Amino acid sequence: MQNKTKIQELLVSAGIRPNKSLGQHFLIDLNLMRLLLTIANVTGDDIVLEVGCGTGSLTQELSEKAAAVIAVEIDTGLAEIAQQQLADKKNVRIINVDILQKKSVINPDVIKLIKTLRKKFSGRFLLVANLPYNVASPLVINLLVGSPAVDGVYITVQKEVAERMTAKAGTKKYGTLSVLLEASGDVKIKRLLPASVFWPKPKVDSAMVSFIRSREKMKRIKNVEGLRKIVNLFMQHRRKMLKSITKSSQKEFKQVRNFRQIFESCDIDPNYRPAQLSPCDYIKIANAFS
Repeated sequence: MQNKTKIQELLVSAGIRPNKSLGQHFLIDLNLMRLLLTIANVTGDDIVLEVGCGTGSLTQELSEKAAAVIAVEIDTGLAEIAQQQLADKKNVRIINVDILQKKSVINPDVIKLIKTLRKKFSGRFLLVANLPYNVASPLVINLLVGSPAVDGVYITVQKEVAERMTAKAGTKKYGTLSVLLEASGDVKIKRLLPASVFWPKPKVDSAMVSFIRSREKMKRIKNVEGLRKIVNLFMQHRRKMLKSITKSSQKEFKQVRNFRQIFESCDIDPNYRPAQLSPCDYIKIANAFS
């Protein structure tokens, strides 16, 4: 693992500085990095995706435990440093790309590599990372509903993002992210992290979050992508009643003739607003659409 001094030395030798616009805040508390690794419990059959690998500090530890590590780094200078630091790690692939293509879907080269490795190794597919602040929500949502879908997520993120990940129905931060996470597994804030454990020090606190996909919960969902679309559409109009949303969104719901019947069959009050629906309610509606 690399402490603050080592990271600074590597950056100086490469002639680069942390880019705050890319959310580059390095986790320098090595005890917390060890805690993240302990919680993830990576095994020799697992495939790990690390986004924002930086200088390769966490990557090196992951390489000692996982069958394969895909380390994605958008910054060319940092990717080169990580490549040099991990040159002898045969199970590590460092990819110098933006993990999100057009900020909405995961880079196809990364997906292709994950699928290739899934055929080779029988373990879990995990996201383990000190995530850059600007990619957390769209990345996690894509990994939940995409193919291959992630089996577990073990990350450090902004505290505000962590609160949105774990928000409950009826609260202000409850949205698409929290619905999909609770609908498909078990999500928890494992530890709050002060800004002082990162360098450069960010203006906000962070949190360590874990998510474990549940096979039992997934059995209830007929179509995960369909669930995402329904939740996202309703949450875009979270201040409106459900019956008003369906009336004003005829283009999206053109195949549905009787919303009242759908709501009745799901035992859902059409006068409710989107934030009042539980993840189970959304699953009922999405399954009825399917």
